[in-house]
Amino acid sequence: MIAIVHRYEHVTSSCVMCCNGRNVTSPAEFSIHTDHFNFEYGTASITCPLSSTCLSPTHVAIAARANLGSITSFQPIRNINIPTTYPYEFTICISVMYDYKSVLNLVQSMEMFRLLGAQRVVIYKTNCDSDTQKVLDYYEKSGFVEVIPWTITKHISVSHGWKINESPGQLHYYGQIPALNDCVYRYMYQSRYLALHDMDELILPFKVKTWRELLPELENRYGSHVGFEFENNVFPFNAKAHKDYEQDKWKNVQGTNILNYIDRLPNPPKVFNNFKIIVNPRLVLKTTVHGLLATVNGAFTVRVNNSVARMYHFKDFSYTPNTVPIRDDHLWDYVNDLIPAVSEVLQACGLIKA
Repeated sequence: MIAIVHRYEHVTSSCVMCCNGRNVTSPAEFSIHTDHFNFEYGTASITCPLSSTCLSPTHVAIAARANLGSITSFQPIRNINIPTTYPYEFTICISVMYDYKSVLNLVQSMEMFRLLGAQRVVIYKTNCDSDTQKVLDYYEKSGFVEVIPWTITKHISVSHGWKINESPGQLHYYGQIPALNDCVYRYMYQSRYLALHDMDELILPFKVKTWRELLPELENRYGSHVGFEFENNVFPFNAKAHKDYEQDKWKNVQGTNILNYIDRLPNPPKVFNNFKIIVNPRLVLKTTVHGLLATVNGAFTVRVNNSVARMYHFKDFSYTPNTVPIRDDHLWDYVNDLIPAVSEVLQACGLIKA
């Protein structure tokens, strides 16, 4: 089970498992994930040991040992039956949508994800504006998006930033890490691969156009028991706008047209650069924002050469005046499919006229 726990409280808890109409109790084993960024609360994995008297439980609850008699609800145990095929080839885990208003960016990302080969996008949503909700409803109805209500702010104070000294709270960055771990286990046997990245990030291959073509090439090179890291490259919205593909009918839609920003900032060659991953979720025990914390049988991630694929990260970003951006218009290779697809969704949602 994935949980959010107070890192300094040592509570003795038990697993209560339903087996053939009776409850079986065993000690709960807590493992707090190391990426908590010094916040008071962190993500934890809770393991419930099985015994010979209960090898196939159907439901489980976690309770303090003093309260074992007051349990009122149990969680169903998922991932019991291991399939041989998966409904989805590629699923994207997005966390966390909070105060979201950039409707144009949302639609552009969704349609790029589709062009790259994703069949499912999972969004952990705290809140958004009404136009964003229209778009989410559209994609949910089509089956492309699953929205998971992320209501932890009712129970805990979340940080709005990465650093506790700059953005106070009890839990790191909207609870991003427990959401990502939930997504891994939720889709472990629903999707062949998971891409763990944000809405404003696109992993683009160079020699091919889709992930369907890219992943077999990477597995031929590195093997099928590794995850793949894609180097972060920032395309700042305060750089020069290239308006070759400016769309007048999109101008009143809230958000920034990513097609206008094709200048990326250089990554210093001797400085570690962050990344996001695509991975077989069945190799993962614990994940974090950038990479994996624990894996099955020593699986690991490898950095994909940026001439093969890299991550395009579109955001507001400050950089020094002497920085010379690099023109990189690879995103424009998708415009003939992307522009009409985005317009079609915006029209269907009533955000632009036909």
